[in-house]
Amino acid sequence: MKKAYIFPGQGAQFVGMGKELYSSAAQSKALFEQANAILGFRITDLMFEGTDESLKQTNVTQPAIFLHSVVLAKSLGDFAPDMAAGHSLGEFSALVAAGAVSFEDGLKLVAQRAQAMQKACEKEPSTMAAILGLADEVVEKICDEVDEVVVAANYNCPGQLVISGSMKGVELACEKLTAAGAKRALKLNVGGAFHSPLMEPAKVELEAAIAATRFNAPRCPIYQNVDAKPQTDPEAIKKNLIAQLTAPVRWTQIVQNMLADGAGHFVELGPGNVLQGLVKKLNRDAATEGIQ
Repeated sequence: MKKAYIFPGQGAQFVGMGKELYSSAAQSKALFEQANAILGFRITDLMFEGTDESLKQTNVTQPAIFLHSVVLAKSLGDFAPDMAAGHSLGEFSALVAAGAVSFEDGLKLVAQRAQAMQKACEKEPSTMAAILGLADEVVEKICDEVDEVVVAANYNCPGQLVISGSMKGVELACEKLTAAGAKRALKLNVGGAFHSPLMEPAKVELEAAIAATRFNAPRCPIYQNVDAKPQTDPEAIKKNLIAQLTAPVRWTQIVQNMLADGAGHFVELGPGNVLQGLVKKLNRDAATEGIQ
């Protein structure tokens, strides 16, 4: 039975995340302090003792979750998974944990990504919404029919899809999806329309940063968000990371492909347990574990 390591994305954060890890080992503490120096502010203060509101800001949330996840992976010693994947931001955590990118370069990329996404969000009011109880094809069709920017953004598990777009686009889509029989159409408390065409300015900015960063072949295949396929080629990984900003997260397909490739034990590294729950919805027999 193969072991798959999975890394959470934005939304998994909580005040106090990583505090015990910081206190428990000198190596972990050194990595947290290195991150403070790289970022130019004490992100650990916000992670350990901050407020929900401060931790929710995209330029804090993304590096905080990345940092927590990667330090956890490094604390495991000989980290050699059979396969790995991350949800949106979590893909960067997976790549650093698997040795494709250095800790320093990965953190810098995540910080640049977060800042670029935040700037893109400030240009036009936008949002996301979780749609429960409808088939993916129905959600896609209705989004296509709305004469505003709105797209399928996160394929989380069957019957749970997140849409993303302009305020008006998401509002109109939610009305139509509710009329079509959605159990819930719930607007999310997020900074903007991630994984939608509205992230194009951030994509352009991130492309230059990724192109200038050294990537190596990871120690195991990384199942990437854009196409849900396992990848080890550094140039292909970089291309997919750039495309990820405006493309949907295909988490359902990632887990299905991991299961088909022999994964039977999924370990979530980082804050929260959302990904474990999604795995169980796709295969109740799969073993899941969380390390925080």
